Amino acid sequence: MRDISVTRAVIKIGTNTICDGDGNVDSAYLDGIARQVLELERMGVQSIIVTSGAIGSGSSELKLDDVQKDIPHKQACAAVGQAALMLTYREVFARHGKSVGQLLLTYNAFTDRKVYLNLRKTVDALFELGVIPIVNENDVISTDEIGETFGDNDKLSSLVASKVDADLLVLLTDVDGLYDRNPETDKDARFIDTVDEITKDIEMMAGGGTNNRSKGGMRTKINAARIAMGAGCNTVIANGRTEDVIVRVVRGENLGTFFSARSLYTNRERWILYASPRGKIAVDAGAEAALRDGGSLLPCGITSVEGRFKEGDVVRLGTFAKGVVNFPSGEIMQLKAECEKERKRGNGKVPNGSVVVDHCNMVFHD
Repeated sequence: MRDISVTRAVIKIGTNTICDGDGNVDSAYLDGIARQVLELERMGVQSIIVTSGAIGSGSSELKLDDVQKDIPHKQACAAVGQAALMLTYREVFARHGKSVGQLLLTYNAFTDRKVYLNLRKTVDALFELGVIPIVNENDVISTDEIGETFGDNDKLSSLVASKVDADLLVLLTDVDGLYDRNPETDKDARFIDTVDEITKDIEMMAGGGTNNRSKGGMRTKINAARIAMGAGCNTVIANGRTEDVIVRVVRGENLGTFFSARSLYTNRERWILYASPRGKIAVDAGAEAALRDGGSLLPCGITSVEGRFKEGDVVRLGTFAKGVVNFPSGEIMQLKAECEKERKRGNGKVPNGSVVVDHCNMVFHD
């Protein structure tokens, strides 16, 4: 048994798990999910479901295979499939006397801090009303998520878990967990029960693994676990078709591969780290060394500015960090020019109040 304590869980259900062999949403399977979620509720655990299946379900209904689908066609499939998917969730939870609420998210929900805080308030309000939040990426209008930004909702689920202070992220898939080699081709493949740190060796074990309906594989799940672990959230990758898998995992049974949490970042640091940057500020070697030594970013250490951003936006700092800027992009190079003038005069002082990024608003990621 695993010694874990859970009060809020995020449950991500993959396309291959939620759809039947024909690509349609498996209503009987989701009824079992609803039953388990209600059991968790009786145990004092709140559940958020992050669901895949919209594009797959729509593709099945429209009879389109992966070769026929460019991004507009995938978005059309999502529009058709999302309706069927949520109707099924509504019906199965209604049988158990529960309502569901749909949250369609794009990366902006994790980039704009006001939007992110509103997301937290909405989730809390749904729980107060006894409603089960059902989260999906907004494939109908967003192209980033259909590509590799979220990766079949794996990254999305880990971001949700990190933003709503979940204790546990459960990634339900069509395999039992992580193996050191492919168990389908190697009978001596060893199952990995627990991961305390995601090393290069663990990343190599992930390999690939996608099919026509699913965008994600073990690699995207490892990356999702990394995000959740850094937020202090335990993660389990498990076979979604194992009987009562969610309840058993929450109770601490040794199912799936367990990734133990390590709280590396504060809530604000997580927002900075996983926000989509609005631009990039390149710095010289001296500035990078000063930043790593605990300093703030001053104009003289900047070599170039890319993109258009405003005060308060998150930007990349070289290749090693992200930070919240104190000035819009149009003013930063002007500040650098003023700083250079002061240097030439032999003053060496930075114009008052011209710190571009304060060290407290900076997160290193390399």
